[in-house]
Amino acid sequence: MTVPRPGEARLAKAPKLEDFVIPQENIAAATRGLDEAFGVIGFDDIRDLTERPGSNRAFRIVVRGTAYLLRINTRAGDMARHFSCMQVAADAGLAPRVQYASAEDRISITDFVEAAPFPATDALRRVPAALRAVHALPPFAVAPFNTTCTFLLNKGPTLDEFLQKFRHANLLPNHDVEELLTQYARIAAAYSSLDSDLAPSHNDLFKPDNILFDGSRLWLVDCEAAFQNDRYADLAVAANMLVDTEEEEQIYLQEYFGAPPDSYQAARFYLMKQLAHMFYAMAFLNLGSTGKPVDQSEPVLAYSDFQRRFWAREVDLADHHSKAVYGRVHWEQVRHNLRQPRFHEALRIVANNTRAHTPEQTIHKHEVGRTPMG
Repeated sequence: MTVPRPGEARLAKAPKLEDFVIPQENIAAATRGLDEAFGVIGFDDIRDLTERPGSNRAFRIVVRGTAYLLRINTRAGDMARHFSCMQVAADAGLAPRVQYASAEDRISITDFVEAAPFPATDALRRVPAALRAVHALPPFAVAPFNTTCTFLLNKGPTLDEFLQKFRHANLLPNHDVEELLTQYARIAAAYSSLDSDLAPSHNDLFKPDNILFDGSRLWLVDCEAAFQNDRYADLAVAANMLVDTEEEEQIYLQEYFGAPPDSYQAARFYLMKQLAHMFYAMAFLNLGSTGKPVDQSEPVLAYSDFQRRFWAREVDLADHHSKAVYGRVHWEQVRHNLRQPRFHEALRIVANNTRAHTPEQTIHKHEVGRTPMG
């Protein structure tokens, strides 16, 4: 262990690492975390895992031969809510064990998950089982933001501005924009008559990065966006990566509900999937377009093919072009779905069945405590 000189916190054996891996302004906070968690002020090894500029900083560190994840949260956000949700999930065995967390310093140290390949056929059962367990946790705190598809159900000036920006951005042909917004309004109207079915939710499962498999169990990571949300939001966005056929949908929903879904549950799930397609189409077309119309002549993968590659981490959303492509594949899929009889039937079922589905009604009581991770 390197002994620091007075007034200096040395975080690695190799001088080059200590000089530029961890930002200078975070060295003191990271040193405090190591000291409180492990009684040391250095580590055996460090590897920078930060995804891209603007992302929260993440490092794989090794202390006394064991790997951990050191995360420095550089983005604005409520760290008290974030770390509270993370701790609750970790205590339930759904997230990696928390070794240290400081909301003031915006730093956490958790067990490191060595990710193994996670076949979609395996995830089809494990992911909804994990979501069932998450949604049975004690209520999460309210967040001052919503970056999930249920944002489209929250009436107010922020939503109005978002929709107007999309309408006037000329990202899609006018008739496509009008079709999307018209059918979105029908979904929003159907949902407006429903009692909310809120549950503690992860809210950032539209991409596979936050669903890790170590070869034997599943872990949900990064609770930055966690708050109480419609339980169907988590369920739908994860399904949009994993579910491709009616048979797969039945397997997925039965694993979540503990019994075959009834017509109301299946319809509400289906409508939330369409709302998710709409949200990610609008959001990522905006993010990827850089203010220019989207090139509709460029061929894109079929949705199921894209998501298969996305789940396998063969594609990411790192640049403007990939974001635009991601928005387009969601738009192409939802445009197809909106023209199918099932969409109109789901609207009818949900609009005519406004009964409240409490967690006890929605999920069989004997299923809630079942361990989903093994």
